[in-house]
Parts: sequence; structure tokens; C-alpha cells
Amino acid sequence: MAAVLPAAQASSKIDPTRLKRKATRHMKELVIELILMFCGLVAVFTTVAITTILVYESIGFFQFVSFWDFITGTVWTPLFANPQYGILPLVSGTLTITAIALCVAVPMGTVIAIYLSEFAPHNVRETVKPVLELIQAVPTIVFGYFALLFVTPMLQATILPNLPGFNMLVPGIVIGVATIPTIASLAEDAMRAVPMAIREGAYALGANKMQVALSVVMPAAISGVVAAYVLAAARAIGETMIVAIAAGQNANFTFNPLDAAATLTAYIAQVSMGDLEHGSVGYRSIFAAGLVLLVLTLVLNLAGHFLRRRYRRAY
Repeated sequence: MAAVLPAAQASSKIDPTRLKRKATRHMKELVIELILMFCGLVAVFTTVAITTILVYESIGFFQFVSFWDFITGTVWTPLFANPQYGILPLVSGTLTITAIALCVAVPMGTVIAIYLSEFAPHNVRETVKPVLELIQAVPTIVFGYFALLFVTPMLQATILPNLPGFNMLVPGIVIGVATIPTIASLAEDAMRAVPMAIREGAYALGANKMQVALSVVMPAAISGVVAAYVLAAARAIGETMIVAIAAGQNANFTFNPLDAAATLTAYIAQVSMGDLEHGSVGYRSIFAAGLVLLVLTLVLNLAGHFLRRRYRRAY
């Protein structure tokens, strides 16, 4: 019994090197947490800084321009001798092109996502998905000249002989094609995340593949699918080079896709070339246009967040 006590006492002693290793591990974890928190704060700070700059410069703009005339006016000529600052022509062009792009991207991207998730063999999926994602690496200026020099002449020669050289239809279609990989990739990831047990339960009840895909997998993955749609819409609203090249620079208040029009991003790119004096009303108009663009994007994201919460399913 006396021989056992020293051994027990020796085993109960705390190893100092073990404590040192434990303290080092905690220090490393603390450093990693601080780095992650810093990265998150950088994103928040960037958003707050952008919003602050837009609001500050827009306040200076609205000291010279009536806010009511700004949001209700249908003539946008800030660079003319007799300037007018009605933002509706830029808003109509932006919304029209975005709607055309979504009409192209949403159905095609959804169909591709359903095929890759539920019907495509493994080898096909692993080949097609990277190829689709490569489209996102193509510079948008290339898409812009593709729209202007190829798609527009093709439509003029085949379907729409009276289509003007600058219009909203062609850039909307090209933006839609460029946005298809975003919807297809994100929606396919959301569908693949649906547990296989749900599919097997539907098959056990006698459903076929199409019924499982449309009636089981899609409702289960609707949160991620809606997120893909919102991200695609945000990209279409914020597209610059394609619309600047193929849609024209004249701000027309029209929703006719066959007409030329300017968008919010195209006007900002046009004025940001440095031709206007810094601090002038025309220069500050780009911040007012940017603030409208920020509001449109915010409304879109809030709507997407509401839809995701509304249709989220718990499995």
C-alpha cells in the first residue's frame, strides 16, 4: 500500500509542458478568431464607407436639384447646356435590360441545374459544370462587343430587320447568357444538398425522376435557388460594359426593348472618365445615380431574403 501511494502522487502531478502546449493552442485559436473577425469587419466597413460616400455626395447634389424632380423627372440631360436631372430614364433602361436578362437566365439556368443535379451522369456533370463556370471568366467587354458586332447584326439579318444598332434587347440577351452559369451552379449546389433519403422516399411512393426533381427536390432547395436568382438579378443590374457598348448612351424614358437607352451603370462609367470638374453638379450626379443603384440592389436583396425565409423548408 505504501508503494502505491508515491506512484499515485507522481501521476497526479501536472506536466508543465502540457500546460504550455495548451496555452499555445489557445493563443493560436485566439489569433485565428481575430483574423476572421477582422475579415468580417472589413466587409462591413467597406459597405458602410460606400454608403456614406454616396449619401454625402448626394446631399451636395440635392442642394442644387430638387429631390422630387429627380425621382419623377423623365428627362436626364446633366451634360447638356440646359441640364435636367430626372432619373427615371436611367431606371427604366436598367430595369428593362435586367428583366430581359432574367427572362433568359432564369429558365435556362434552372433547367441546366435540374439536369446536372438529377439526370446527368457523374462524368457529364463533372465536365459540364466547370465549362459553364468558365463563362464567368470571360471579360464583360468581350461580351459587349460580341453583342454589338455579332448578335445585333444576326438579329437584323434574320428576325428583326428594323432593329437599331443600339438597343436594349441584345445586351439584355447577352447579359442573360453571361448570367446563366451563376444560376446553374448555385441552384445545382442547392439541389445536390437535398438529402438522398428524401429522393428515396419519393421513389418508394412511386414517383419518377421528373416528379422527384420538380415536386420534391425543387421545393426542398428553393431557398438556395431563390438566392441564385437574386444574385443573378444583382449582377444584371450592376452590369456596366455590355450595356455601355451595346445599349447606347442616350437616356430615353422607355420600356421598349427595341429602343436605345442608357442605364445607371453606363452613365456612371461615362461621366467617370474625368471630363467634368470635380465637385460640380454634373459630377455629383454620378453619386446620386449610384445611390439609386444601391437602393435598387438593397430592395432586391431584401426581397430575396424575404422569399428565402418564406419558402425555406426544414428537412
